[in-house]
Amino acid sequence: MILIFAGMEPVAPAQRIQSLDVVRGVALLGILLMNVVSFSLPDPAYWDPSGHGGDTGWNLHTYFLNSLLVDGSMRAIFSMLFGAGVILFTASIERKGDSSASANLWYRRTIWLIIFGILHAYLLLFPGEILFYYGIAGLFIFPARHASPRRLLLFSLFLIAILSAVRVSEYHTSKRLFEETVAAEKALAEGIAVTPEQQTAMAKWYFKYSTYKPDFTSRERVISAMRGGYRSAMANVVPYVRFMQTEYLYRFGFLDTLSMMLFGMALFRWGVLQGTRKIRFYLGMVAVGYGIGIPVNWIETSTYLKSGFDLLTYFRISQSYDVGRIFTALGHLGLILLCLKWGRLSLLKRAVGAVGRMALSNYVMHTMVGAFIFIGLKQYGQWERYQLYYLVAGIWVFQLIVSPVWLRHFHYGPLEWVWRRLTYGRGIVKFLK
Repeated sequence: MILIFAGMEPVAPAQRIQSLDVVRGVALLGILLMNVVSFSLPDPAYWDPSGHGGDTGWNLHTYFLNSLLVDGSMRAIFSMLFGAGVILFTASIERKGDSSASANLWYRRTIWLIIFGILHAYLLLFPGEILFYYGIAGLFIFPARHASPRRLLLFSLFLIAILSAVRVSEYHTSKRLFEETVAAEKALAEGIAVTPEQQTAMAKWYFKYSTYKPDFTSRERVISAMRGGYRSAMANVVPYVRFMQTEYLYRFGFLDTLSMMLFGMALFRWGVLQGTRKIRFYLGMVAVGYGIGIPVNWIETSTYLKSGFDLLTYFRISQSYDVGRIFTALGHLGLILLCLKWGRLSLLKRAVGAVGRMALSNYVMHTMVGAFIFIGLKQYGQWERYQLYYLVAGIWVFQLIVSPVWLRHFHYGPLEWVWRRLTYGRGIVKFLK
């Protein structure tokens, strides 16, 4: 196995593209703004602040700002960079003239990522982890690595359209169930028998409602389980992990991840992610991205707040979710790359780039810290939403300081090193500088 991959070492740190590392670092740190809610509070806190964590004052402000600027957009950027990474990874190998080694290494790398994702979700108790999705989508994206940017973009937009159609369908299905339930409840109040179809609609709507808006007793049961020790927490989380890695992946996650990877491949082919385009191009990205994405997100979030976090309203505003998050992500990308072209804040850029170079290790560290504090120290469900961001700030500062220091002594982050050893074979990757 080692002989097969002889001479196929990974890209040396000196050959890395700084802009990709910096953008990845920003996206990784931004993702924590949303993930910290999943680590610490029971559902429906992630999508409904009235359910837990507080929906007034600073709690509401933090929810609103995350919905406006972060939710979905940082994950989109992270997925785009994974797509760009496919091209970088395979091109460096294929330049050596061995396309079969490129396929072998890519699929080894991807299968190990799937395994990492499973371990991350089940052992560290994080249903919202993204590595499993990346691994699954990565199995399908390899054949597209030589496609033209135009085809990559068109196929990405096609998948986004399908995903949006699924969201529209979910809204109309939920609306129908809600209306049939209202009609059935009215009939029962008037002493009129309901049809079997109405009974089925009522059962489906009640189940959906209890899933998205669990009552106080259900939330307290989850909090008690998560504070009852590791085994108790695992018993509570495992069914949710299975759901996220099966049904949710099939309905939303796969199309979401694959479409953004293809989008990122197109942007890389055009030289956008490398920061090689002119300043006015990135100014245009900021203007168009924020000019469309932020107003869409503002309308969605404001409508949801005004409805009192009504469930049917949540499904209704989700119809435009992909429009808002993707354009906001493009605005973020344009702004980050503009800052890189500006040529200032070199110390901060090096620190953020180091975080990006150690993205896998830092991402898993987020979960480890969350599990230690909220499960190990039994803090789950005890913090208000705004208080979580003191922890986020602390993690940011730690990783911005430690990541550059680590990379002064080692070529890779610890998990990156393990991943490369598993991909290239034993003895191939040098860890110490």
